[in-house]
Amino acid sequence: MYKFYMPNVSLMGPGCADSLPAEIKARGFKKALIVCGKRSAASPELKGILDNLDANGIGYVVYPGSVPNPTVTAVMEGVKVLQAEGCDFVMSFGGGSPHDCAKGIALVDANGGNIKDYEGVNKSAKPQTPLIAINTTAGTASEMTVFCIITDEERHVKMAIVDEHTNPVLAVNDPNLMVSMPKGLTAATGMDALTHAVEAYVSTAATPVTDACAEKAIKLIQGYLRAAVKDGNDMVARDKMAYAEFLAGMAFNNASLGYVHAIAHQFGGFYNLPHGVCNAILLPAVQEYNAQVVPDRLKDVAEFMGVDVAGMSDAEGAAAAIAAIKELSADVEIPKGFEELGAKKEDFDILATNALKDACGATNPKQATKEEIIEILNKVF
Repeated sequence: MYKFYMPNVSLMGPGCADSLPAEIKARGFKKALIVCGKRSAASPELKGILDNLDANGIGYVVYPGSVPNPTVTAVMEGVKVLQAEGCDFVMSFGGGSPHDCAKGIALVDANGGNIKDYEGVNKSAKPQTPLIAINTTAGTASEMTVFCIITDEERHVKMAIVDEHTNPVLAVNDPNLMVSMPKGLTAATGMDALTHAVEAYVSTAATPVTDACAEKAIKLIQGYLRAAVKDGNDMVARDKMAYAEFLAGMAFNNASLGYVHAIAHQFGGFYNLPHGVCNAILLPAVQEYNAQVVPDRLKDVAEFMGVDVAGMSDAEGAAAAIAAIKELSADVEIPKGFEELGAKKEDFDILATNALKDACGATNPKQATKEEIIEILNKVF
């Protein structure tokens, strides 16, 4: 048996966010807790959303408490605001951080306790309070997945909450809301989407359905990420990247992820580093490790990225895929290693130990030892 998860409804394309009031009223929702970061709270894009809600008599309260790598504290404070304000649904606005923060708030509101209680797989008893996720970046796909990553500040680790009850009831991917993304964020989120697609494609849980999603996502990212980074007003590139990140999300939401994410979560939790950048740095090194067992799958990735693989062996094709990933990463100016981001080699032992505990490594095509994880870390330092 195979389950395929995605939101009940997804709105795509320029201007689709204008339909929000009708979608909200159709569901009978009255008042939203809008979860966002401080920067987004002051953005013209959110003002446009709020003006539309006002014009249609839909209540809301803005909670700008989401932070990069959202924390247990941010989630639990949000629960207090939601309950004090009498909100009957949650709306997230932004990228992966506010989406994950909102998922945590909605899950605790419906199920009680602390967000820490839900670390792991399907720990909740019932669906979260309804969530509408409005996406403003093209990378994380948190607006349409069952994954929720929350940082436990006490342990300095990212908790992976993988729960079918966290699926939003509505996802909104309007490229008009992505135009103001800075170049660095466009690059990082785009490489995050590439990581999702590649890890899903080489996953032991991959299926023909997830393969199709991953293949198209990789082709779109190869074709349009550079243009989106170069010119944020390129609406064709913005639209194609919105589709790419959504397709990559469909792939990993059902085929899961691997050691790129398992390790990246540790860098994010330990040093508070940006998730997409961590993934981009790790992706080639982890695929070099995976090439030991799935060079044929990585040869496919090379072809998806525009490499002429005719006449190549599987090993040569895998090497070509890794080279193409490195080239794309360099073209969008991703940092080359973790040393320049402040990581320390003396932390590698605990980072590797925690990475092996992360649920994302479960479907990696080759299961690693701690020593092998440390070897990967040395390559990306």
